[in-house]
Formats: sequence, C-alpha cells, structure tokens
Amino acid sequence: MIVKLKGDEMKKKLFSLAILSLTIFLQSCDVNDYYHDVDYTAPAPPSEIIVYNGDSRVDLTWQQNRESDLAGYNIYYSDSYDGRYELIGTSYDNYFIDYDAANGNRYYYAITAFDYNSNESELSYDVAYGIARPEGFNQSIFDFRRFPNNSGFSFTDFDVVPYNSMVSDFFYENYEGVLYLNVWDDTDIQDMGFTNDIYDIPFAPVSGWASEKYVEVETGHTYVIWTWDNHFAKVRVSSFTADRVVFDWAFQLIEGETMLKLKNNGEVRNALSQTNPRFTLVNQ
Repeated sequence: MIVKLKGDEMKKKLFSLAILSLTIFLQSCDVNDYYHDVDYTAPAPPSEIIVYNGDSRVDLTWQQNRESDLAGYNIYYSDSYDGRYELIGTSYDNYFIDYDAANGNRYYYAITAFDYNSNESELSYDVAYGIARPEGFNQSIFDFRRFPNNSGFSFTDFDVVPYNSMVSDFFYENYEGVLYLNVWDDTDIQDMGFTNDIYDIPFAPVSGWASEKYVEVETGHTYVIWTWDNHFAKVRVSSFTADRVVFDWAFQLIEGETMLKLKNNGEVRNALSQTNPRFTLVNQ
C-alpha cells in the first residue's frame, strides 16, 4: 500500500532523512580530513647561488629546489647583505637575469621559493652579490714595434692607445716570431689557461702573477690583469697574427674588487720593465 504524505509531512520526512544521513557520514570519518589537503609548509630557501657579472646585467643561477609542489622563485636585491630587500622579479626556473644592473654598482641578491599554495620560503642565506661591468668583443691591437700608436689598450678609456701612453694597461709584441702580451712594472698579468669564453673566469686569482711582466699569447686563453690603479680586468684572445691580436675583454670598475692591492705610489711611469732584455731594443 502506498501512503501519500501531505506537503508539510513530506518536508519533515525529508529533513529527518538528511539529518540521519549526515550523522552516519560524520561518524564514519574524521572532521579533520576536510583540511588534510591544505598545505601550510613553505619550501626550503634556495641555496648555492652563483653570480655572473656582465655588461649592464647580472646573471644568477642556484640549486633547483626538490619540493614536488614547487611553483617558482622570487628574486630580491639590496644595497647591503643585511639591508632591506626589494622584489625585482619572478622566475619559474633556477635562473634569472637582472637587466637593470648598472655598471660599477654592487647589488646583493636573495631568492625565495614558493609553492602552488602561495607559501613562500625565507630569503636565501648565501652571500651573493654582483657588480655589472663593461666589456668588449673583437678588439684589436698591433705589434708595438711596427705600430706603436695602435699597440696598447686602456681599460680606463675602453680604447686603443699608444703602448707607452700613461693610460696603457697592456700592449702587444712580436719578438722574433714569438707573440706576447706585455704589462708595465706597476701592473700584473697571469695566464689562466684555455677557456670557452670570457665568462669562464669569474674571479681574479690570489697568486701566480707572471714575474716577467709578460705572457706568451695563445688562442683561446684568458689573461687576468691587475692594473696599476688597483682594478681587475680579463682578456681572452680569439685570434692573432704576427702583427695583430684580437681579443674580448671585461673590466671591473670598483677598485680592489675582487682582491686587494696597494695603490701605486703615484710616480710617473717612465720605463718598461728593466728585467726584460727584449725591451732594450725599443727606442723610447
């Protein structure tokens, strides 16, 4: 027999069935299960930050985070390591380029990681700073015996100068068929060996400077120069002939970065290295 319920009786019946179903459901599970999938744990701060200085740019790389819910990274900068950091960009890979870096300015960088629930890590702990610096490519200078006015290079002027100019930092020489890069008594030079490009040598060496004040030219080698006024530069030879050497260069504008050296005493340079017998042939 089918019993028909009136409107109000039907509503009461349906409401009672709903309450009964909800009670049975709540008894069969933990209320906390509703919040089980909500993540409040932030990723670990990124680490192993590496900085590459470029011309009006600083490139950053770091160790990739391993969290499965990692969404990306935020990049911050400051004028000091323990200063206030400002957000400058976001990356979804472990790589970022700061195209707003000004040559000669020191920038400290810190990176955070964030996940898909918008949890952001603390700032990275690494001391990571970059100093964008000028650079040049496919520059040529010539043998100082045959072309004295076009044989030297000045990092201060970013230009070719006479080898015996007061602003000449190094110059090219062909001595009996052997090719050299020469520096003055108040400057140091070191052959860093073969490199793939000018960026392969990120820092100046601590020791190992050539006592003779000259190095033999080799294609693909990068040479670090410690200038008389306490700046560091690097030169990578791309090709050379008996008369000409072609090179890429980069010059650090901040004095003493990355190493320290006492300044020259201010005396006017007036001679080439007296320890090098080759230079006795030069008419100054």
